[in-house]
Amino acid sequence: MSDSTERVGAIVLAGGRSSRFGRDKLAEPVGGRPMLDRAIDAVRAVATDIVVVSTLDGTPTIPTDVTLAHDARAFEGPLAGLAAGLAALDDSVRRAVVVGGDMPSLVPPVLERMLGRLEYADAVVLEADDRPRPLPMAIRSVVLGPVIGRLLAGGERRLRALLTEVRTETLDQETWRQDDPEGASLRDVDVPEDLSG
Repeated sequence: MSDSTERVGAIVLAGGRSSRFGRDKLAEPVGGRPMLDRAIDAVRAVATDIVVVSTLDGTPTIPTDVTLAHDARAFEGPLAGLAAGLAALDDSVRRAVVVGGDMPSLVPPVLERMLGRLEYADAVVLEADDRPRPLPMAIRSVVLGPVIGRLLAGGERRLRALLTEVRTETLDQETWRQDDPEGASLRDVDVPEDLSG
C-alpha cells in the first residue's frame, strides 16, 4: 500500500447460493486451497481491514483477523451484500476494494492500481469486452454508502446499477492488463467447469 498509515478496506462478497455450482463453491479447492481463501489472500496484499459478507446463517471458515458480516436478509443480491460489508468496516476506512469470494485469481497489483485511481473517481472498475465489469471494484466508501442505501430502498439489487449513480472510472484493458496480462482478475467461478479455466 502506498500510504502505510491509511486504513484500506476490502469487502469479499460470499453470500450467494452456489446454485449453479451444485455445492458450496467457496469451499472448493483451487490450487490446494479453498476458493474463498484465495480471494482473501489477494485483498490482504492491498487492505488493512477485511470483511467477508456471508448469508444470514453462513459460517465460512475465515482467518481470525478477518471480520465476518451477514446479509441483512437472505439472498438480497450483491448490492445488499456491499451495504452489509460497508457497515462492518471502521468509519476511518475511506477507500476499499470489493471482490467476489468466487474470484480465485485476483492480481493484487490490479487492485492497487484501481485504489490509486480513486483520487479521480468514486468507483473504479475494469473493462472487458468493451464494457465495464462490476467486480472487482474499488470504491470511496463514504460517498457510496448513501447512494447504495437509496438504490436498495428503490428495489435495486445489482452492483452494475451503482456505476451509473457515481463518478465511475473504467480502466481500459490495455492499462490494467499491464499488471495482469492473462486477465485472471476477472475470472469468477459459477459452475464446476469454470475451475478448469
